[in-house]
Amino acid sequence: MNTIDLIVFFVYIGGIALFGGSFFKKNRTSSSYTVGNNDIPSWVVTMSIFATFVSSISYLALPGNAFQSNWNALVFSLSLPIATLIAVKYFVPLYRKINSPSAYTFMEQRFGSWARIYVSLCYLLTQLMRIGTILYLLALTLNAITGWDIATVIIFTGLIVAVYSMLGGITAVLWTDAIQGIILIVGALVCIGYMFYSMPEGPSQIFSIASENDKFSLGSFDLDVSKPTFWVVLIYGVFINLQNFGIDQNYVQRYMVLKSDKEAQRSALIGGLIYLPISALFLFIGTSLFAYYHSAATLPIELQDVSKADRVFPYFIVNALPAGMTGLMIASIFAAGMSTISTSFNSSATVFLTDYYNKYFKQDASDNQRMKVLYTSSLIISIIGICIGIAMINVKSALDAWWKLSSIFSGGMLGLFLLGMFSKTKNIKAAILGMIAGILVILWLTFSETIFGKDSIGASFHTYLTIVFGTIAIFLVGFLGAFLLKPKNQSA
Repeated sequence: MNTIDLIVFFVYIGGIALFGGSFFKKNRTSSSYTVGNNDIPSWVVTMSIFATFVSSISYLALPGNAFQSNWNALVFSLSLPIATLIAVKYFVPLYRKINSPSAYTFMEQRFGSWARIYVSLCYLLTQLMRIGTILYLLALTLNAITGWDIATVIIFTGLIVAVYSMLGGITAVLWTDAIQGIILIVGALVCIGYMFYSMPEGPSQIFSIASENDKFSLGSFDLDVSKPTFWVVLIYGVFINLQNFGIDQNYVQRYMVLKSDKEAQRSALIGGLIYLPISALFLFIGTSLFAYYHSAATLPIELQDVSKADRVFPYFIVNALPAGMTGLMIASIFAAGMSTISTSFNSSATVFLTDYYNKYFKQDASDNQRMKVLYTSSLIISIIGICIGIAMINVKSALDAWWKLSSIFSGGMLGLFLLGMFSKTKNIKAAILGMIAGILVILWLTFSETIFGKDSIGASFHTYLTIVFGTIAIFLVGFLGAFLLKPKNQSA
């Protein structure tokens, strides 16, 4: 990176940190820290929802996928209208009615404190892994682009985000997310514009080369459940996105910030739908890179291997873009990562305060004590996340196992929420049986090939279907169990 790029990058980092910290005066109570002061514009919340959905992983993985294969990943985004409409119709009004900063208060109301502890603990574990993973991958990308030390980047990024998210609370997180969302979109558009300008035969050459190589394909439409066909990715996307927009604290907390139900529903819907065209934009970057490097003669030998496709975009940023634009693109990648991390910091602290401290430690705590808990828990979460990111440098295999394990248990969260929403009975035993059944199904599908071999029934399903079958198992077993285990004196 040259001097201009460094100036652009550090001006962005410094500006975001100062801007986020400037909301400190508005962040004097635990309520303002977690749900704001009812003065945040709906467009800011909308852009924050979008920015939370996008991470630096998406920013780099989607171009890599399109460069390597086709637009099959877009099918995941095509499921967003289905998932967001369900979330807007059923979940958003529910949370607004309960009026709690935590999404998991609902679980206790339906099935008791065990359910609330289970889902909130699953959330906290997955958020810690998410923070560490994004910090690590962000640092890995910056290392490839700039040569900066990975551990130093992890610590620097984690602390910067922790400081402004702690000082400014949810208000700072929402406003900085909105700005970062705009920056990452601008960065993507600038990148595509440059490739349009650079093609020898003009922009049309990108489309002709891509069409000749079937790069716009959405994947196979066969009914093969062992491969990521159009239908497998679509159904997987519906369940994952329903989990994101329906039960994830990162999103639910944003629904509670706005003044009215209509504003919350509109922000949830638009914030989710924005990702559809933007994901197509990211995929088009990968397709354009394929056309730009069609001969592969200008790529280093190590990047000509299709398994290294994720590294082509960073290589392009460093070696093809002019001074200033490289700094803007690196800032865009950082924007995608920082928006996700800041959300995790604030939401995790909110869950700890609401679901644990207020309930089990000190129910009559003063607001000053609650603020101390929020600050302390945010700091601890940031430190643990940074440590996980650093540990991933050398101990990735152990952390991959942890990530898989936390994913297994969190896979039951959506099924339990759906059971709570659509089952009219409050049968705790049935809910527990449903949860156990779902976890067993998820374990079976996850480890079937390892234990029973490639020819086993479980190994015949693509991994995308694991959460689908697990969620369905929890709902069906819990729903049917509510009738079978119903007390004689209780009506349906």
